Amino acid sequence: MKTIFTLLALLAFAGTAVAAPDSTAPAGKPASAGKYPNTGKVLQVMDASIYTYMQVTSDKGPVWLAASKTNVPKGATISYPNGAVMANFHSKSMNRTFDRIIFLDKVEVLK
Repeated sequence: MKTIFTLLALLAFAGTAVAAPDSTAPAGKPASAGKYPNTGKVLQVMDASIYTYMQVTSDKGPVWLAASKTNVPKGATISYPNGAVMANFHSKSMNRTFDRIIFLDKVEVLK
């Protein structure tokens, strides 16, 4: 029984040691970096029924994104997650076919 109490005490102590912050850990990303892995400058914005279509800059040239309707001004820099890529997507509401478009849940407008 004494052994069980000793093990429980050690586990409790180890749990608090693990939860303590690591002072040698690198600081978080700068605020301008965003919380998503991709960033780009918005070149075009078009709103449709439930989506906002945005053409943004990327390392490989301009790319089209479609996210849940949101207010994103042209010229803004955004951060966005990886999403579902669709080729030759035809938007009925825009009456337009996009060669390649990435569908996202949301984007983050950077300051």
